[in-house]
Amino acid sequence: MTVIDKRFSELGLPRPLVEAVEELGFEAPSAIQAAAIPPALEGKDLVGLSETGSGKTAAFGLASLAQIDTGSADPQMLVVCPTRELAVQVCGELQRLGKKLHGLHATAIYGGAPIDRQIRALRHGVQIVVGTPGRLIDVVKRGALDLSRVKTAVLDEADRMLDMGFVDDMENILRALPEDHQTLFFSATMNPAVERLIVGFGNHPETIEIERKSLTVESIEQVCFQVRQRSRIELVSRIVDLEQPKLAIIFCNTKRSVDDCTEALLARGYSADRLHGDIVQNMRERVLRLFREGTVEILVATDVAARGIDIDDIDLVINYELPQDPEDYVHRIGRTGRAGREGKAVSFIYGRDAYRIKTIERFTRQQIPKAEIPTQEMVNTHLADQLLGSVAERLLEETDETTIQALAPLKELGHDWDDIAGALMEMVKEMTAREGEEIAEDRPGAQRRRGDRALDHDGPDFDPKRERPQKREYREHQDRGPEEGMVKLFLSLGKRDRINPGDIVGMLHNECHLERGSVGHIKLMPNFSFVEVKEEVAQQAIDVSRQAKLRGKSFKLDFDRGPGQGGGSGNFRSNDRGDRRDHRGGKAHHRRDDGRRGRRQDRGGKDGGPGVRGKRY
Repeated sequence: MTVIDKRFSELGLPRPLVEAVEELGFEAPSAIQAAAIPPALEGKDLVGLSETGSGKTAAFGLASLAQIDTGSADPQMLVVCPTRELAVQVCGELQRLGKKLHGLHATAIYGGAPIDRQIRALRHGVQIVVGTPGRLIDVVKRGALDLSRVKTAVLDEADRMLDMGFVDDMENILRALPEDHQTLFFSATMNPAVERLIVGFGNHPETIEIERKSLTVESIEQVCFQVRQRSRIELVSRIVDLEQPKLAIIFCNTKRSVDDCTEALLARGYSADRLHGDIVQNMRERVLRLFREGTVEILVATDVAARGIDIDDIDLVINYELPQDPEDYVHRIGRTGRAGREGKAVSFIYGRDAYRIKTIERFTRQQIPKAEIPTQEMVNTHLADQLLGSVAERLLEETDETTIQALAPLKELGHDWDDIAGALMEMVKEMTAREGEEIAEDRPGAQRRRGDRALDHDGPDFDPKRERPQKREYREHQDRGPEEGMVKLFLSLGKRDRINPGDIVGMLHNECHLERGSVGHIKLMPNFSFVEVKEEVAQQAIDVSRQAKLRGKSFKLDFDRGPGQGGGSGNFRSNDRGDRRDHRGGKAHHRRDDGRRGRRQDRGGKDGGPGVRGKRY
């Protein structure tokens, strides 16, 4: 639909909300905001179809905040989100939008955090509750949350919640609301499941659909490098030295990666700082101010911490680790190439990331070419050329008499001007050049396609092309052990069940109540999957998951104990699927590795008891 350009003051919003929006730096509403706010203020049910990142939170938030009575401490606005991260983000955004409404209180309710603390917040009185379906159902059953006075219910990213198997919880929440409440459905797509939910619980809603914009900007150059984890800091250094960006953002998936990357860059002399969930608000504002001013040239951040950064001068985005969700990739690289400028987005991949980058390419409908890793010699040559160019520009300017007088003693000692200039150039090069380090990718032949599994196998006679693809994947999975402090779990659903890593992560966070950062690598096989989680929460995930579902399907989750070891991939049935013998302890495995059977007793007995946990690979 086409929306005439308006200002927030023309949408019918109360003055305190308009002032708050203007203080946040928003001059004009986005398309979804301009189209959705007026009918929502009239009390109509809405279906908002708009891509992620289009300003949906302010669209439903401003309209709902306008109807809240801050004189009452009863919950009047309920927002249901698919993930803990989104719930925290939405709650924070609503608090910022409503900062001029005196007496307004909002709280986020989600799994993976102490429920008693959340219950105390509810009992102190809040007008806005933002939460994930499972935890909301929990606090309602405990009598800590009364939904009888809710005026507006918002289902944010309804399609994603349905995909994650929350349909029953969402319906139970909607049934508990009063008859005369307003319902706002926001979704990126309209699918049959979303449509059934709208028909069942909507009151003749008005549909507002915003045309999907191009996913990526043509002015952004995208490229990826195949590089091992231990080589990535050096590659970041080389890229920054070559590109010389005015401002750059490096995205990591975990707070620990952000800290490690930032410390390494600072140790190498770069002007860098960090943003993640543990950074307090006043420090976050300081870091962003320094980054915007250019005092900090490289910002290392997680996705959640970087939301809301709107700076036009970012020349370079580096995906130090690929995101799980292709939409997060689009959000990341969209930080550069703004306001008509050109930008560059660099992604680091290795191993199974090759499959994830293909998913991103399909999602964005753009190919991301692979590039050869620049050598340190290339970097030094570039810096030398840059230095020569600066000298040439200076020579075109008026000669500095003070400099000539300072160099006169050297001339009097019999040195030619050419010799003096050459010596000075060498000194400047030594002062400005960065001492790099050799990485594994610098060795001849190291930058081969990841499809050549010779990178992962030392045996000279190993020929990956002679192995079946699924055996290769399992061999790769066995050869790579979990990260320190992590254990591998076996999940009885895979690609053929149409699940993706985001589904698994969402289930573990929301259903199993695992903290953010507890989930590591995820490997999807056709009929099952491997998931790495922190060792201390592995048993919790297994126990709680018995009542959970993925995309509406029941599943089994257990410690992976390898072929023939009992439990995990040795015990779960998979509807007699054809590759069970290849991956789950079939006879072929026992014949190929007859020494494995004799090691069982050293690992906790026949069924791989407690001694197996965390030590299988």
